[in-house]
Amino acid sequence: MSNPSEDEKVDSIVLKWGTLKGWDIQTEQGMALLKRYVELGASHGAAQQRDTPEQKEIICQLIDCADEIYLDWDGEYVSKEKAKEYVRNYRREA
Repeated sequence: MSNPSEDEKVDSIVLKWGTLKGWDIQTEQGMALLKRYVELGASHGAAQQRDTPEQKEIICQLIDCADEIYLDWDGEYVSKEKAKEYVRNYRREA
C-alpha cells in the first residue's frame, strides 16, 4: 500500500476552551504551523493553555489548512469562519 499523496492528506483539529484540544495533522504546512505553536509554549491540557496573540494566529492558520474543525464543547463540526471567530473571541473567566 502506498503512502497518500499530499493532495489526499487531511488535517483535522479539535478546539476547546478557545484553543487546540487535539489534532490529526498530515500535511507539511500543518506540521510546520503546529511545531511553531508548540515552540511558543503549550500546556498538556486545553483547560490550562493560555495562548499568546501569536499562538491564536497560528491556530487560525491551522484552521485555514484544516479539512475538518470540531468544537468539542458544542459537539459539532464548524466552518473555518466560525472556528476562527471562536478562537479570536473566546474569553476565559479569571
